[in-house]
Amino acid sequence: MLLGSQLRRLREARGITREAAGYSIRASESKISRMELGRVSFKTRDVEDLLTLYGITDEQERASLLSLAREANVAGWWHSYSDVLPSWFPTYVGLEGAASLIRAYEVQFVHGLLQTEAYARAVVKRGMRGASAADIDKRVALRLERQKYLLDEGGAPEFHIVLDEAALRRPYGDREVMRGQLHHLIEISQRPNVRLQIMPFSFGGHSGESGAFTILSFPESDLSDVVYLEQLTSALYLDKHEDVIQYEKALKELQQDSPGPDESRDLLRGLLQLS
Repeated sequence: MLLGSQLRRLREARGITREAAGYSIRASESKISRMELGRVSFKTRDVEDLLTLYGITDEQERASLLSLAREANVAGWWHSYSDVLPSWFPTYVGLEGAASLIRAYEVQFVHGLLQTEAYARAVVKRGMRGASAADIDKRVALRLERQKYLLDEGGAPEFHIVLDEAALRRPYGDREVMRGQLHHLIEISQRPNVRLQIMPFSFGGHSGESGAFTILSFPESDLSDVVYLEQLTSALYLDKHEDVIQYEKALKELQQDSPGPDESRDLLRGLLQLS
């Protein structure tokens, strides 16, 4: 996505159409569009030819962009889990790994980045009925690996999450699994890069009425935010400014209407006493 946005910026600065750019690399206008959206792999020769067309002669700038092209074609750490992933999910994992800020609202269950191993196993088994034990183990391992990369490693992104109380009341696994999950939320919510808030039942209706969503923001200024909406058999990735604004507004209202992090931890402790 980063390389694609850079190529789009260079093309537009020279006033070159996608059709002309496609002609220069023996490709269609739609191929250029997919490249600029980061939805296809990049051939080094194509990038070299486009940079020449766009008048980029500085060797250092060319080398930087060509290096980015090579990086874009390297399989991510999640590639080895592709056999148990839905077809749309690797795109999300890649975007998640590149984000500097992850904001989310979750209502069905605890967000995947905050799940304990036991809770994750219960969620995966429920969602993959009939799957082999090996496939379930692999999906759980992926979830734990995501947590390692995004919450435990240096340079971890900011993670702001609003959990609906329904996600905490709905049992996955037995009593001990749920108690362990509540303990984990209390602990992980005290990390400096994690902001956890609970939307309580007592508040009533709220701006998260459309369901769970995630907003991904990136450190590169020319990359727009992306809203991720997961469905039963696919996912939507929204990056139009007017769409993103609506979800940002909804999340801001959720954050304003929910108790703050300290009060939310107190709510978690109260649920722990009841469990």
